Amino acid sequence: MKMYDVTGTVYEGMTVYKDKPEKQPTFNTVTNGYVTETRVELDVHTGTHIDAPRHMVVDGDTFESVPMEDLVGQSKVFDLTDVEDGISKEDLAQFDIQKGDFVILKTKNSYEDAFNFEFIYLAQDGAEYLSELGVRGVGIDTLGIERDQEGHPTHKTLFGNKIIIIEGLRLKEVEQGEYFMVAAPLKLTGTDGSPARVLLFEGLK
Repeated sequence: MKMYDVTGTVYEGMTVYKDKPEKQPTFNTVTNGYVTETRVELDVHTGTHIDAPRHMVVDGDTFESVPMEDLVGQSKVFDLTDVEDGISKEDLAQFDIQKGDFVILKTKNSYEDAFNFEFIYLAQDGAEYLSELGVRGVGIDTLGIERDQEGHPTHKTLFGNKIIIIEGLRLKEVEQGEYFMVAAPLKLTGTDGSPARVLLFEGLK
């Protein structure tokens, strides 16, 4: 059995969405010679994270509504590294995607460390297609599942169909195939998202 840690490392100066300074984590470490303690200021959408509907839907459900049982189980990684813009229904239709699948989209984003403002994203018709199929979740290897789409239709389509969104996965070393996924967020309440540690296990059913 092989484990892949597909979580981005959190540190000061890390890559953040659109390189916005206000999204940078900060670490304040204090020591008195006996005890060292570090205080961290962190955006809930830092690095690898899970969105809650409240993120894009006014009065949407907050993070405690995301069911943990849907974050642990079989997942399917699909290789979309040849896509140059938005991942469409046509791009996804070539794959065997079934109802209840947790779909993980591997794109060329996984091979870039700096923030690319032209990152690959999930287009609205791709989100609608996955919703029609009845998947339980979608993960992608960029810090946003859509890129400046007016009205945020990708997020809203997925949230409207109770589909979980994981952003910021690091999939460079992961090949297309089936994996057992454990996505463990912080146990937050009342927030619009949460950082998460995401592990993929090869050969575990």
